[in-house]
Amino acid sequence: MQYEKRKVAFIGLGIMGSRMAMNLLKNGIGLVVYNRSKEPGELLKSAGATLANSVKEAVDGADIVFSMLSTPEVVKQVMLSEGGGLANMKKGAVWIDCSTVNPSFSLESKTASEKYGVEFLDAPVAGTKPHAENAQLTFFVGGPETLVESVRPLMDFMGQKVLHIGPLGKGASFKMLVNAMLAQSMIIFSETILLGEKMGIDKDFLLNTIPNLVVSAPFTKFKAEMIRNEKYDVQFPLEWMHKDLHLAALTAYENDQPLYLVNIAKELFADAKKSGMGRLDFAAIHDYLEKKK
Repeated sequence: MQYEKRKVAFIGLGIMGSRMAMNLLKNGIGLVVYNRSKEPGELLKSAGATLANSVKEAVDGADIVFSMLSTPEVVKQVMLSEGGGLANMKKGAVWIDCSTVNPSFSLESKTASEKYGVEFLDAPVAGTKPHAENAQLTFFVGGPETLVESVRPLMDFMGQKVLHIGPLGKGASFKMLVNAMLAQSMIIFSETILLGEKMGIDKDFLLNTIPNLVVSAPFTKFKAEMIRNEKYDVQFPLEWMHKDLHLAALTAYENDQPLYLVNIAKELFADAKKSGMGRLDFAAIHDYLEKKK
């Protein structure tokens, strides 16, 4: 498939989407971009993208549309509303939603896509700001294998791995699991460091040693530096981690599966968000826990 001859649109230019779109441009993909606020699109425009004034304009005639939006509610507003993106896509086009949403919402998107004759894939990603910037994301994809393979080259421009998890909705399902573990691991790491300090162990020793133990999640090596410097520049906003935990709890309810610790984590992140930490990196949960002592 010659992607340079196909029209590709990218909807949603936040921390992740802007960098994903930039990597498509770097690989010679002609791109039309749209964001509800104009400023994020200007840098992409200077890099060669066409900046659309509306989602309708962005998807008009597009063969492939990527969306990377913050919440299911925003996806519904931008893509699924009357006169939104989906309603203005041409028949036979492909919509790839990379937003982190609950699986049942992805199935709603699939049903809506069928109504308009559009093919749909749920393809959320694992990774934060630097992974998006350096094309090191992992895509979790749900949908027909032939369709996944037909668009894999585009995802390869934005990531280092494409995992086909299963039928439609399974990409979103797997992302629920990954982020539930991520949030809980951050809390466990933070509590461990704080207890170690209370017992008189040097903080730098803890931050240097614990992330390298076999029992520790690898990502804590990067978060340890944020804790050490007490600087939580956003890679993955705390408010979106709270949102993802809410979606995991909702999904658990839909599947009649109790999630005891996820719900505790959700409330901790909710309180941290309420205290004004929502736009910091989710590692700021450490600062929240430290101040609660």
